[in-house]
Amino acid sequence: MGNLTQIYHLQSISYTILSVNMQPYSHTYYSLFILISGNGTLKTNHETIHLMKEKCVVIPPNSHVEIHTADEPLCLYQLTFNTIYLSESHAPHSLFTSVRELQLLPFSQCNRLLEAIYQCRQAKDEHTIFEQYVRFQELMLFIFEQNQSKPILQNDRQSVEQSIQYLHKHFGRDWTVEQLSELADVPRWSYSRIFKDITGQIPLHYLNSIRIEKAKQLLMTTNDRVFEISQSIGFNNEYYFNRRFKEHVGISPGQYRRSKSNNVRVFAPFLEDFFVALGITPIAQFSHSKWGKQDYLGLQDVPDIDVQYGEVDRLFHYKPTLIMLDAGIERWETCLHLNKLAPICHLNHPGEDWQSTLFKIADLTGKTAMMQDIITEYEDKVQKARRILGKSVYGQSVAFLRISAIGITLYAGPECGYTGPILYRDLGLTPHPLVWKIPLNQRKAHLTLDQLLQLDADHLFITFDKQHSFYEHEERTILKSSVWKNLSAVKTSCVYEVDFLTWMNYGILSHSKKIDDVLNVLG
Repeated sequence: MGNLTQIYHLQSISYTILSVNMQPYSHTYYSLFILISGNGTLKTNHETIHLMKEKCVVIPPNSHVEIHTADEPLCLYQLTFNTIYLSESHAPHSLFTSVRELQLLPFSQCNRLLEAIYQCRQAKDEHTIFEQYVRFQELMLFIFEQNQSKPILQNDRQSVEQSIQYLHKHFGRDWTVEQLSELADVPRWSYSRIFKDITGQIPLHYLNSIRIEKAKQLLMTTNDRVFEISQSIGFNNEYYFNRRFKEHVGISPGQYRRSKSNNVRVFAPFLEDFFVALGITPIAQFSHSKWGKQDYLGLQDVPDIDVQYGEVDRLFHYKPTLIMLDAGIERWETCLHLNKLAPICHLNHPGEDWQSTLFKIADLTGKTAMMQDIITEYEDKVQKARRILGKSVYGQSVAFLRISAIGITLYAGPECGYTGPILYRDLGLTPHPLVWKIPLNQRKAHLTLDQLLQLDADHLFITFDKQHSFYEHEERTILKSSVWKNLSAVKTSCVYEVDFLTWMNYGILSHSKKIDDVLNVLG
C-alpha cells in the first residue's frame, strides 16, 4: 500500500448567483466551480468550457478565468483549496494539473457534501471547523473515485463489473440507472443488459439487495433504531425501507431483529425438517389425524398440533415469536389466521428449491454459518451414493408410487415432486418411460389400471396414503389384485415400501433419509 503524499486544505467556499458576466478571475489556489443550475461558458487562456447543471470544472492556480452567463442566471459553488505535501514528492495530483471537467455522480451525493461544507463556512468552534474539514476530504475522495482513468482497452463488461464493485462500496448514495451507466461509460440500454447478465437482476433491484443485506447485519450487530439504519443504507423513507425489507426477507426489520435473539420460539408446520437440520427445536410440530407426524425427525418431546382439526388455537399456550409457512399452507384453513399470534414469514418458492428454503430459514435464525456445511455434507452423501448405485443398478428402471384407497399416483421425473429430484437427478437412477410421459409442469399423475399394467419398472418404491381411507388398511387392497401381482417388480420382489411422511417431504433431512432407504435396498 502506497504512502499518503499530500492532503487538501479548504481555503474558502462561496455560493454565487451570476446574472451578469463574472469579472476576470485569477487565484493563487486551486479552484472548483460546481454548477447547480443555469448555463453559460467558462473561458481560460487556452479553451472554452460550456457550463451547465451538475458540471464541475477544476482550475489550477494562477489561471486566468472568465465566466459568461447565457439566458438564465448561473448558480454555482466556488471552492478554493491548496495542497499540503507530506513527503518530498511535490507533484500535484494529475486531476489538478490543467483546466478540466470532472465527473460527479451521483450528483445528489456531491450536493449533500457541498451543503454541509457551506453551512460550516462561518464556524468558530472547534467541532464544526473539524466537521467542515472532514466533509471536504469526503468531497475530494468522491471526486477522485469518480474520475479514475478507465483502463486502456477495457471493454463494456469490465466497465460494468467495475461499477458493480463501486456500488457495493457506495450503496448508501442516491443512484439512478443513468448515473450508473455514466459511471461505467456504457450506454444505458447496454449497461442494463450487461448488468443483468452479470448479476441476474436489474440495477436498482440489485442495489436494494445490497442495502437489505447490510441492514440485516446492522439489525443483528447494533442497537440502532430502524429509522437510523434505513437512513444509513440509503433509504430516506422508513416506510419504503420497511416495505422493501419485508418483500426481500419475509418479515419486518423489527421482527427480523427479534427473530435473531437466542430465545426464538418458532412454529413452522411442514418445515420442521429444516429447523432440526440447523439445530433448532420448534416449540410445536405439525401432525395430521391420518398421516401422523414426522417421526423421522425425532421430536418425540415436542408437542404436536393437528392442522386438520383446528388445534392451532393451542399455539396461544406456547407463545411463538416467529411463524413460518410454506406455499402449500392454503390447504389448511386452520393455519390462515396465525398472524394474530406472531409475525409470519411466507416462503413462496417451490419446495423443490430446498436450498433456498434452507438459506431463508438459516438467515432468519442466525444460522447461515452452518448452512454451507449442511449442503456440502448432503452433496458428499449424494456422490458416494451415486458411485455405489452406478455399479449395482446401472440401466435398471425405477418408479415411485403413492397408493391410497382412491387410486395410485405416479410421481414425476427429475425436476418436480417430492421424489423425482432425489431419485433421478441426485442419485442418477433411470426413470421408467411412464415417468417421462408426465407433463413437465406436473409433479404427479393418476394411473389407470391400463397404465399400471404398462409399469414394468425393474424397481418400485411405494408409500401408502391413509388420508382417504375409511377402513383400516383399505389402501392396501390393491396389493391383492391380479394387476398388481403381475407387475415385473412384484414378481421379482423388487417393491420397497417407505415411510409416507419421510418421502412426502422436501426437507434436507428427509432427502438424506430417502438416499439411505435407496441404498438399503439397491446398494
